[in-house]
Amino acid sequence: MAKPGSAEWLASVKENIIDPDQRILDPHHHLWRKSFLGTYLVDDLWKDTGSGHNVVKTVFVECGAEYRKDGPEHLKPLGETEFVVSQAKLTETGEGSEIAAIVSHADLSLGDAVEEVLQGHADLGNGKFRGIRDAGAHSRHPGVLMIPGGAPADLYAQTEFRAGMRRLGKMGFSYDTWHYHYQNQDFIALAQACPETQMILDHFGTPIGVGPYADKREEVFEEWKADMQALAKCENVVVKLGGLAMPDNGFGWNERAEPPGSDEFVDAQKAHYLHMIDCFGPDRCMFESNFPVDKMSLSYHVLFNGLKKIVADFSSADKDALFYGTAARVYKVED
Repeated sequence: MAKPGSAEWLASVKENIIDPDQRILDPHHHLWRKSFLGTYLVDDLWKDTGSGHNVVKTVFVECGAEYRKDGPEHLKPLGETEFVVSQAKLTETGEGSEIAAIVSHADLSLGDAVEEVLQGHADLGNGKFRGIRDAGAHSRHPGVLMIPGGAPADLYAQTEFRAGMRRLGKMGFSYDTWHYHYQNQDFIALAQACPETQMILDHFGTPIGVGPYADKREEVFEEWKADMQALAKCENVVVKLGGLAMPDNGFGWNERAEPPGSDEFVDAQKAHYLHMIDCFGPDRCMFESNFPVDKMSLSYHVLFNGLKKIVADFSSADKDALFYGTAARVYKVED
């Protein structure tokens, strides 16, 4: 049996590409030289984005890669921006999808002093720096999660964190985050407290489906649905639809002899996608890959086939918003 997540395993399911001309801006992927998932650089990204779908541009999102080894602690994340800029320059040749924007990391708990870090990213970003992710994910059950978040439980409520958030917004930059489903109410309070900052919720707010939640999928789903309806009232929040195939979501695809096809993906997750689009509207939703993390469960071409099937009956304008337009507007990416 091929190892789950390997190229051989992913290639065991092949599908014809649906609607190959639909333009796509993938607003969420990572790059790194070292990780438990192996190396993932521009050539690896291009193998995925070049698998048949019309992925024109992408957005890199922070993942703790290539931090500086020396200097002040709060400035070490600048190394990631330097690294990604060097990778992004390789994508400006027209040979594949272009890394058009960069979301880096800064510690918002610095309060107003975070301005130094943000300005550093902007100075180094070659015109591509758009915002930061300082994720609020706090794992109550780190022993059962493959990707446990290590943020303080009260991060979103901390005074200095909120001061840093407001400074971020005043400087015209956006805030990405990911957290678990039981933190959605805390995030709603944060969004209400800092309405001047553009916020992007990654990965649906991560409904967990393992450990103590393994047999509570419907209960979690109902709680999550109510939370998303409430969050949608915060006009400064947009959402990324993707990242729901991580092992911690509990679908178990990463443990099988064969990955899912797009029909199985749609059957398992369509209700989540349609609920988000219903709550926020296409102009506040963007489809993301979360690669290579979700690559542990399914291939890029299967994922985007599934996304296209979910919205097959939508108008051309709504499809374009979901696959390209919303991300281009939020991350200030020019056509």
